[in-house]
Amino acid sequence: MAIKKYQSSLRENVFMWVEKIKTVDILVGIPCYNTEDTLGYVVEQAAKGLYQYFPNDNCAIFVSDGGSLDDTREHAYEASIPEDIKRRVTIYRGLPGKGTAFRSVFELALILKAKAIAVVDADLRSITPEWLKLLIEPILENSAGFVAPYYHRHKFDGTITNQIVYPMTRALYGVDVRQPIGGDFGFSADLAAFYVKEDVWETDVARFGIDIWMTTCAINEGFKIVQTYLGTKVHNAKDPATDLGPMFRQVISTLFYLMGKYENNWERENPFRAIQINNKKEEESQLESVSVSLNNLKEEFVEGFEHFRPMYKEILNADNISRLEKIHRSWKSSKNDEFDADLWSKILYDFAYVYHLWQRNKRRLVDIITPLYFGRTKSYCEQVMGMSSGEAERVVQEQANIFEKNKPYLLKRFST
Repeated sequence: MAIKKYQSSLRENVFMWVEKIKTVDILVGIPCYNTEDTLGYVVEQAAKGLYQYFPNDNCAIFVSDGGSLDDTREHAYEASIPEDIKRRVTIYRGLPGKGTAFRSVFELALILKAKAIAVVDADLRSITPEWLKLLIEPILENSAGFVAPYYHRHKFDGTITNQIVYPMTRALYGVDVRQPIGGDFGFSADLAAFYVKEDVWETDVARFGIDIWMTTCAINEGFKIVQTYLGTKVHNAKDPATDLGPMFRQVISTLFYLMGKYENNWERENPFRAIQINNKKEEESQLESVSVSLNNLKEEFVEGFEHFRPMYKEILNADNISRLEKIHRSWKSSKNDEFDADLWSKILYDFAYVYHLWQRNKRRLVDIITPLYFGRTKSYCEQVMGMSSGEAERVVQEQANIFEKNKPYLLKRFST
């Protein structure tokens, strides 16, 4: 039976609340699910930021919950906030996922005629009141339509961003947005109106695909983008070898889907375009450690490659599969050949090409990238193991340059 498609993700109690408050100038949305340990702090910091930096604006905080089974919603209501800041906590309607939570924020922003909207993650432990100023101010000043975050992060945090989403986005569209799936964004009412009318709410966009979808649409729909430095990001980071399965599939599926949507915008040599970074500071502060299991990454690659070898031979260029075979033999014999960025970029380009031809289950196609991602992540982690975060960042930038250099390989594949 097909899942019912809701015309709105907002429940009746939200519309009743809207009748009372009528309009707002600024809306802050917080998507959440089972985040009782951190959400209260996030709500308090967001409220302090609104009160401190936008005292003359009518402001509201909207917590959009996915049906948490703990005390998340109770903690959102118990958080201490100034009287002038309005607050609503609700369970959204629709496909379970972060994207549907965002959809409710988009809808509410339009109903309340908000001038500026920000969204922040519910598991943040490093958010400060200033984050709200930095995300919202460029929107109110009309100097941007979309504000992307720029963080100082641990070198093992954000592996999906560093190994796939950042270099792919930069190479495809020629736009240097460092954290395209950062989760903490500011955007205009016009962009919210674009988001809400798109028919994507029964796809992976409604889940973890939402962040890359928002960023890529902002890039390609002509909205001015700025980045804003928010300092250190401390949140509930995950071990890439054990915790990123659904997120990986949904983000990569959305990335490849968007290549089809915006094919006319990337299927050429795009000149590199740097994006303004507001509030940028050079710092090498102490970062909370992020654990990674190199043995698990190795085993996932070795076993996954053996299992999916016939499909890899069908999908990958002959030279790429030959290079993978060599790495696989090396790792099985306890040697340590590098799974380098050049090979990794071409593998992702092979998969992007096949994704658009694939008539079978595309989700299954994305699944079989996962062991290769584990392999590349292992090599990256080993390469930067003894480096500072700044030195590791230079490795990420070098990889992005390689993706750009190899873009003709992608274009040639799509032209055949």
